[in-house]
Amino acid sequence: MNLKQLSQMLGLSQTTVSRALNGYPEVNHETRERVLKAVRETGYRPNKAAQRLATGKAGSIGLVMPTSPGNSSDVHFSEFLTGLGEEALRHDFHFVLTPADPNDEVGALKRLAASGNVDALFVNYMRGHDPRLEMLKTLSMPFLVHGRSIGPEPDYPFLDLDNEAAFYDATKLLLQLGHRRFALLNGPIYLDFAIRRKNGMEAALAERGLTLEEAYVSHTPMTDEQGLLAMERILQLEKRPTAVLCSSTVLALGAVRAINQLGLKLGEDISLIAHDDVLTLLKPESFTVPLTTTRSSLRAAGVRIAERLIGEIKHTDTFPAQELWKAELIVRASTGVAPAD
Repeated sequence: MNLKQLSQMLGLSQTTVSRALNGYPEVNHETRERVLKAVRETGYRPNKAAQRLATGKAGSIGLVMPTSPGNSSDVHFSEFLTGLGEEALRHDFHFVLTPADPNDEVGALKRLAASGNVDALFVNYMRGHDPRLEMLKTLSMPFLVHGRSIGPEPDYPFLDLDNEAAFYDATKLLLQLGHRRFALLNGPIYLDFAIRRKNGMEAALAERGLTLEEAYVSHTPMTDEQGLLAMERILQLEKRPTAVLCSSTVLALGAVRAINQLGLKLGEDISLIAHDDVLTLLKPESFTVPLTTTRSSLRAAGVRIAERLIGEIKHTDTFPAQELWKAELIVRASTGVAPAD
């Protein structure tokens, strides 16, 4: 079925049907819903080239993906993209992923914006004083940041998790259980979320006159292998920690293996809290000892970012420019009272 046939079936002009499909605000809600219902029932698919000529929009969201030899795939990013894709599919939007040298992300974003192939950009894996931000603010194109960048007060659109509060609250829980020796298995030190999570942990410890010693901290890619290696090293220190925070359930998977190898009991000899991104294949409640977590869905973040960008492109909705989500602290069996020295 083509646009002409769909229009004839509905008794509407081709222009009205096209405007309804492309989210023009002058088409009333009843007409738009009638057109969308017919599209679902008939399986009509608009011609992208014609749609682009009519609207001046590419119907695409752009992303620069840094890649280099030796880089491993990231399950966290895959989960986020799944959410982004679910929402994009609902609106018949596409992704344009551009691979780039990690040292040329700014240039790659400029080229992608100038290509005419995308209507908006989003960036993630934010760093402290991230150099991409100043360039993005010079573009006449919508963009959205997943995360924030440590530095001046943010003056750009973002969606972020309150990472500092999440790890502050997790540390407070462990302190209330009597723990005094802490370890942190964190993401790479240059990433904003890792900086903020460490800051939140240190703030809670400082309130009790405690410090987080660097020997008890690791900053690594968030894989189970790195979690295992980091936890093995920390457990060999003269004074073993009684409480551990992990920036991912993937890191926690390796950390728990190291704890089990020493015959220690999770939740008794050592307590552990992990951040749960709600990964499809790794559920904290499925661990042999269910994990206490700070919980916030990466997939939901992907959906929300797509909603905001598509809404701005199509001028169909308004959203707050800056959103800071709170993590949910879920207590399970991996946390318990500190063991006696």
